Amino acid sequence: MTLAPYIHAMGRGPGRARNLGMAEAEVAMRLILSGKADPHAIGALLMLMRYRGETPAEIAGFARALRATLPALPQVDLDWPSYAAGRTRGLPWFLLAARLVAQSGARVLLHGWNSHQSDGADVRSSLMLAGIAQASGPQDAAYLLDRDGIAYLPLESFAPRALELLRLREVLGLRSCVNTLCRVLNPAQALAAVQGVFHPPYRALQQAAGAELGQPDLCILKGGGGEFERNPTKDITLFRLRAGAPLETVLPPLMPEARKLADATRAPEALQTLWQGTLQDEFAQSIVTGTAAAALIALGRAPDDAANQAQALWTKRPRTQATPMQQGANVP
Repeated sequence: MTLAPYIHAMGRGPGRARNLGMAEAEVAMRLILSGKADPHAIGALLMLMRYRGETPAEIAGFARALRATLPALPQVDLDWPSYAAGRTRGLPWFLLAARLVAQSGARVLLHGWNSHQSDGADVRSSLMLAGIAQASGPQDAAYLLDRDGIAYLPLESFAPRALELLRLREVLGLRSCVNTLCRVLNPAQALAAVQGVFHPPYRALQQAAGAELGQPDLCILKGGGGEFERNPTKDITLFRLRAGAPLETVLPPLMPEARKLADATRAPEALQTLWQGTLQDEFAQSIVTGTAAAALIALGRAPDDAANQAQALWTKRPRTQATPMQQGANVP
């Protein structure tokens, strides 16, 4: 079996070409993941999908195929993907927001891979400063979730083939639908998920893909560099699924003066000092609590209740608690 029928369907020409159905996309991705598909055909299919515009059915079909290859992962309450790229974004304040949500008692799984990020501001080098440990694999993630309520799981540790497909960007020179696929993947099948996008049209695309996959609760926003990170000086539209039903929720600005996320403190250690309380930065703090509130909405809180809870969690955070310590814990 080859990818030729799917390439033919998508590339026949004006008036004759079409997108793939969910079942077709699932079979095509299974073939890709099996290692039996010709590399040239994989590139052709991905670029045709980029040219035509990926559809919710295609992304859902790809996700179903990839999920079938994943190892068993621990049970979590909130899925938090991180697959953004770019050198212009500021510090990953969303990591502190994720840690704050974990302080509420929710088990939070961060997972991802990021390219083209500036030194000192990339996600993985910021984890320790944010008090989040990086797992070496699924078993380690289970241990860390039991210990801390939160863990970061690198894409290569649970879906190495997906990382290979993501890195085709270095060959093709263009982003592919695999980036969207990783955002909607939800590898641990959490009932609630958050997703960030860089381009606004992807909010509706990923919302519809989530509905196709039967995702119960979901919040998507256009965030900093494409991460799930809220700018507190702007009104933000959340594209949501609530019990599987689509809706939109507009969150008003938290601060009056418009600012860019990159305007916040950029020294990497600020992630640690803001949490500890030795750094006073109202803008950065609002990024953290505002993002945490948006994540709490995904977990079922009403918007006003989520905002109040995020602020209360920030006030009561354990400032002197030892941070998780090293990248990759050893399971005892």
